[in-house]
Amino acid sequence: TSLALQPVIAPELMQGHVRLKCTYNRPSSKLPLHFMVLWSRLSPSGKREQIHRETTLDSFSYIEMDGTNLRLGDTVFCTVTAFTRDTPEQQSLPEESKGFYAGIKFLPESLQIAEDGKEHVLTVLSTVPIACPGQDESCKITLQLSTENLDSQLPGPPDIVLSACQVDLLQSPCSESSYAGATVTVTAVTDFAQDGNRISLIRAEPVGRGDLLWRAYTPKDVKVTVRDLPTGNCYSFTDPHIITFDGRRYDNYKIGTFLMCQSTSRVFEVHVRQWDCGSHRSATACNCGVAAR
Repeated sequence: TSLALQPVIAPELMQGHVRLKCTYNRPSSKLPLHFMVLWSRLSPSGKREQIHRETTLDSFSYIEMDGTNLRLGDTVFCTVTAFTRDTPEQQSLPEESKGFYAGIKFLPESLQIAEDGKEHVLTVLSTVPIACPGQDESCKITLQLSTENLDSQLPGPPDIVLSACQVDLLQSPCSESSYAGATVTVTAVTDFAQDGNRISLIRAEPVGRGDLLWRAYTPKDVKVTVRDLPTGNCYSFTDPHIITFDGRRYDNYKIGTFLMCQSTSRVFEVHVRQWDCGSHRSATACNCGVAAR
């Protein structure tokens, strides 16, 4: 029958190496119980593979993340079965842990934002401890960040900008599910173009690490959908006729420098300078200069 072993995986840092520990309950039994622990991984390609099997009297089992059999980016499981030494053929029902993702996580995993100038916080977490392979190296992982269009057929740069080109994940005391973290803000570019909703990617790549575990690892991209918003327009033309954002029309024939428009929510304004361009029969002003901030 089921023994409610309830296996759970958690990472540990041991002498500069990252190990995963599977712990499970030890049921009360008159006879000493043996445990068969099966480790398996779900690779990024979606393939489930068995990587280690052991029989132990302990209520825990370890496996090392060596970058070869067990890599960053894998989702790891441990399956535990109990039996007695005298009757090894009579085994309890196998119980599997929840999948433990080992690597870099972005929260949220995807974003849906609009061209409204708002900043959106993207949190970067490491689910495994940051090891210090050498004394000269600081205990951190540096991630180089970049953006690109998902559709390579669309011209122009990505529709998003980041507040930083790289982030450092520093070794820190672990929380419930994180061993290092940083934040970066994502903003949609207001491009004044009606180009529809577009998808951009945020890519992260570890740099400056010599150990195999991090050198061959590329975290999963973050998908950002940018919602196109209609763009307002205002005009000042000929002598000058003015049309406001909401369609109001009026004329300004005066000479001088004027504040044409100003945002109440951000640092943005446009000034126009008007000079005399009329004849001796009619006084008329024309736009001769513009300054924008």
